[in-house]
Amino acid sequence: STKVRMVSEAVTLNVQSRPVGSAIGSARVQATFNMRNQGQDAEQMQVRFPLSFWDGSSDGFSHYPEISDLQVKVNGLSQPTRRVTTANTQNPSGPSVPWAAFPVSFPPGQDVQIQVSYTSAGVGEYPFVSFKYILETGAGWADTIGSADLNVHLPYEATPQNVILDETTGWSQTSPGAVLDGQNIRWHYDNLEPDASHNLEVSLVMPEAWQKVLVERQNVQDRPQDGEAWGRLGKAYKEISRLRRGMRSDPGGLELFQLSDEAYANAIRLLPDDSLWHYGYADLLWVHFYYTQYFTDQVDYRGLTRVLELLQRSVELDPQNQQALDLLDEISYSVPEAVQRTAQGGHILLLLTATPTAPPTATFTPAPTGTATPSSTPAPTNTPAATKTALPTETAFVEASSTSATPVPVSSPEPTNPPANPARTGPCGSALMLPLSLLALWVFRKTRST
Repeated sequence: STKVRMVSEAVTLNVQSRPVGSAIGSARVQATFNMRNQGQDAEQMQVRFPLSFWDGSSDGFSHYPEISDLQVKVNGLSQPTRRVTTANTQNPSGPSVPWAAFPVSFPPGQDVQIQVSYTSAGVGEYPFVSFKYILETGAGWADTIGSADLNVHLPYEATPQNVILDETTGWSQTSPGAVLDGQNIRWHYDNLEPDASHNLEVSLVMPEAWQKVLVERQNVQDRPQDGEAWGRLGKAYKEISRLRRGMRSDPGGLELFQLSDEAYANAIRLLPDDSLWHYGYADLLWVHFYYTQYFTDQVDYRGLTRVLELLQRSVELDPQNQQALDLLDEISYSVPEAVQRTAQGGHILLLLTATPTAPPTATFTPAPTGTATPSSTPAPTNTPAATKTALPTETAFVEASSTSATPVPVSSPEPTNPPANPARTGPCGSALMLPLSLLALWVFRKTRST
């Protein structure tokens, strides 16, 4: 019923290096709307701006966080607001939707500028964050949105490694058409009639996690012979190359895996007697093997052999390295033809034989329909294991060390329950609306010190 059109919309989400207050992530949002009354009569209305998730949705944890420090200006003059609520039309059983309402007059044929700024607190877990911006509510104004420019500004250069493109985190996926430009991620639309499909999402590595990468990159540049710095860099890359259950398969995620591989290789080259970095490297390669090889038609066990060599060395250096022992348990449960548990709590590394009788690759029968595939989609915990052609077990296979006839003592209590693995059981108008920028964060578990 209104003749007022949104001629242009410009929004910038400034991602903060450090979150505001107790929030685990935040952004300062600035939005400018240029409005024009295309009718013959003046219009005066209560413009509404949403204070929480625009449709009354929760943050995924049954919380309804509201934006803070809202400031509104109309034609450059500060405008007080009042709180109003409306029914939740999309979720009738959900809470009412809160808004900030303020009066605006629209003279015929004149432009009116509305500016809104606020802080949006983030929710979720380390190390990924998703920012959302709702364009859909702009459909309530007359005609189309003449032009819309959306910009997410990072405190460092935006790259495919810290901006997750062409990949879903399971709860967020970056909207198509993103252009990386220095420290910015940009989208532009002309003559847009917005609907729910135009609502913006961008998936990012959290600043806290990416700044670890930047610090360690500088450390290895300043001290290229520092094995600890190389190890920390490998771990920082590894953390942001993984999803909660799986690995990033976007181009930036694949680059991060290669960079982590190189960094860990330098760490153990410079620190050949460090048990923990050998374990950390094995952990990286194990998850990569599991999600890229284990559920394929042709399993290349050479990648797993390298994992076991690193774990063997880690346990030789420190027989009490519980992280390495736990990972051997995990592999024995997931790939029993590669590692066998002994009654004494040790491990027989079946792939490490002096005279291998198994070919470099071995085939196995694909798992029944519904079995987890190497993606970020969590698999059911009761998915049947894939039936593989077992590798031969011979006396040449040794326990923990392929060079010693006496097994290295590997003391590890027999678990009450089988250890988890990443996929099968988990391894690792009187009132018109303006859009609202929303933050939602998500993250997987923090990895260990290596």
